Formats: sequence, C-alpha cells, structure tokens
Amino acid sequence: MDIRKLEKTVVTALEDIKAKDIEIINTTQLTALFDRIVIASADSTRQTKALARNVADKVREAGGEVISSEGEQSGEWILVDLGDIVVHVMQPAVRAYYNLEEIWSTTPTRRRNLAAPAHSLAAD
Repeated sequence: MDIRKLEKTVVTALEDIKAKDIEIINTTQLTALFDRIVIASADSTRQTKALARNVADKVREAGGEVISSEGEQSGEWILVDLGDIVVHVMQPAVRAYYNLEEIWSTTPTRRRNLAAPAHSLAAD
C-alpha cells in the first residue's frame, strides 16, 4: 500500500475514535526500518485499545497488512506495526514520560502536529 494512503487510513482510524494530539514523524532520513511514526493519545485504557483495534481493522479493510501489535494487555501504550508506519497509541502520562517526539525528531521540520494548521510546524 502506498505510504500516503496508509498514513491517511491510520489518521482517519484514529480520528474516528477521537484520538488526541495526533502527530506524524517522518523517519525516512533516520532509519531504514520504517518511514513514519504516528503517535496519538487516548483518555483511558478502553479508548487506547479501541484506537489500536480500529487502526488495525481499517488498515486491513484498505488492503494493508498489520505486522504485529503489542501492549493490549495493559492498554497504557499500544504499538501497532504496519511495516512502513509504526503507530503508538498512548495515555498522556506514558506519552509525556517516554517523549517519543523528542527522541525521533531531529529538527522541527521533521514533525507535523495535526492539531496545528498545515502550513505551520510544531516546535520542539
């Protein structure tokens, strides 16, 4: 599946279940393992699980492949591996603690906060 179509499918699936603070980080210049990281927040373990499940379901419906999923038991941080995109659905405290945005973003131009207007960049 084309990376843009996969990215759009993931974001739509997250928005369907009211994910918060969705961020996409382009990692093509940082690693050969995957092209994007998508990070989203959820208010509860129930919502975290629902978001991850919806992402997997929508990607499969669109003809994509879900490589694996981890973290469903606790529901605080669920990782969905889609090959070219790795999705992290996290509760806010876990997200703040691990701060994946800072780890994977080397410059402000590599991050795009979907809550911000498309023409502006998120600051580190």
